[in-house]
Amino acid sequence: MNEIIQQEKLSDNVVSMRIKAPLIAEECKAGQFIILSVDDDLSERIPLTIADSDVYNGTITIIFQIVGKTTLILSEFKVGDKIPNLVGPLGKPTEIKKYGRVVCVGGGIGVAPAYPIVKAMKKAGNNVTVIIGARTADLVVYEKEMANISDRLIVCTDDGSYGRKDLVTSPLKEICEAEEADFVIALGPPIMMKFCAETTRPYGIHTVASLNTIMVDGTGMCGGCRVNVGKEVKFVCVDGPEFDAHKVDFDNMINRLNAYKKQEACAFKECKLTRSYTEKDL
Repeated sequence: MNEIIQQEKLSDNVVSMRIKAPLIAEECKAGQFIILSVDDDLSERIPLTIADSDVYNGTITIIFQIVGKTTLILSEFKVGDKIPNLVGPLGKPTEIKKYGRVVCVGGGIGVAPAYPIVKAMKKAGNNVTVIIGARTADLVVYEKEMANISDRLIVCTDDGSYGRKDLVTSPLKEICEAEEADFVIALGPPIMMKFCAETTRPYGIHTVASLNTIMVDGTGMCGGCRVNVGKEVKFVCVDGPEFDAHKVDFDNMINRLNAYKKQEACAFKECKLTRSYTEKDL
């Protein structure tokens, strides 16, 4: 159980893993996630959205960016290794139905968890436009996969090294102005999702954001993932991860995400130094 079947580096700091998890593969739906830790001690637990699943082979796929201690250690796992602790599927699945014209915006690593949502939306009979955003060409992921299942694909990079030199909000606004969207879903960095929401707000287009907050237990007990949605406090792990983007207090969410930045940076730096020294010593 939890054995790594396939491991691939999509770029210098983005890794794809296919993991043997038949029970999760059988039960998971688009939009849900898992929580894992990389050892049996009291290590950090992190949420990762399920990018794909294969019921026949009993596997799930996760894609993650190396941004901290846990993802650095996880990236060093090889085929045949087993992830000690992995639980899921967690969270509420995406509400899949026939909206008409669906726009799915994926920023950075958020493109990967958008993949099962796009597949499900197409299966439900929607016309689906996918907008992919990345800082540079090397960070564009799942382009071919999205091209194969979507009706239209737009790729934007901040530096113009690939696709269109633009932010994802520019083509999104064009689509809104052309009245070519009935439903929008955004997955990616909080600041990107915030501005996607502000882009669609004047047009009254129902917009959903898949939130990626700090999580500990994943069952709504710790309160670490709480967010303000309208006038209510919600817990991303059990009430989400998807919420009406026009009601989410993104500024509060971003402040909470930054609460442990110094500690996270120190842990990451120490982990890199320790592992570098160990490898050289060997």
